[in-house]
Amino acid sequence: MSFAAETKKELTQIKSKPCCQLAELSALARMNGTLRIAGGRRMLDIQTENAAIARRIYTLLKQSCRMQAEVVVRKKAQLKKNNVYIVRIPISRENDGTQPNRNWQRLKELAMHPHLIRKNCCKRAFLRGAFLAGGSVNSPERNSYHLEISCFSEQLCRQLSDLANQFDVNAKCIERKNNYVLYMKEGERITAFLNVIGAHQALLHFEDVRIVKDMRNSVNRLVNCETANLNKTIQASMKQLANIRLIQEVVGLENLPPKLREVAEARLAHPDLSLTELGQHLPGGAMSKSGVNHRLRKIDEIADRIRQNCPDHMV
Repeated sequence: MSFAAETKKELTQIKSKPCCQLAELSALARMNGTLRIAGGRRMLDIQTENAAIARRIYTLLKQSCRMQAEVVVRKKAQLKKNNVYIVRIPISRENDGTQPNRNWQRLKELAMHPHLIRKNCCKRAFLRGAFLAGGSVNSPERNSYHLEISCFSEQLCRQLSDLANQFDVNAKCIERKNNYVLYMKEGERITAFLNVIGAHQALLHFEDVRIVKDMRNSVNRLVNCETANLNKTIQASMKQLANIRLIQEVVGLENLPPKLREVAEARLAHPDLSLTELGQHLPGGAMSKSGVNHRLRKIDEIADRIRQNCPDHMV
């Protein structure tokens, strides 16, 4: 089971207060609900491909609204692999002139009216319902983090974004093909959103993986930095050795100034040391890195002059 499916399964098992049940059901109905007429009957269908979410919708309808509903199972039109679950709520008959039944009055209350989401707990429940209806989240093991909720209209996407951002999750909206998508890409914001909607087990798993990945990335950066510095040190040392050997062959190290000769002989004796470590091996006592580097630059200049005056000694 995917991480998104595991997250939704956890959300369908949350026990909530009556006010929160209405808010969550409102989001599910608004996101996935369709008003239709069949056989002279007017009805509301709430559709999902997830059996656990279908059970959740049926339970919420029964507990919070006391509505009579039926569940229809169909095969998906494309490829016919997955089942489609339709929670059907009858509203009224069109051909007998009767008034809409009690279900219609309850359904009107499920619109996103401000009174449904006055409390913070109800706002969380509404966002939970929206995620169950059209949400997905990448597994934290992937290279990038991504959570999104697909909406059928820009207005709904903006409303969800405004509601989610009351919890500081930095949700944004974007148009994708014929839909609008609310999305988040920062790991910290995604975990904050999972906390808002009550997916605490998913949050803990997400954070565990994210922490391990961040530590691994930090170690890799440190290793890469150390490797780059080591390669730089080796290349500089090889150049210094080549210059010192050129001077030794053409001029002789004994003809160098004493301070330069000390550094040259120390480098020949310790080709793998850094400048700081090389300074510890000079006869006159410890010398700073900058002091050693200054003397080696003088040696490089002497080698460059030799190459200019004696082209046969080009290296």
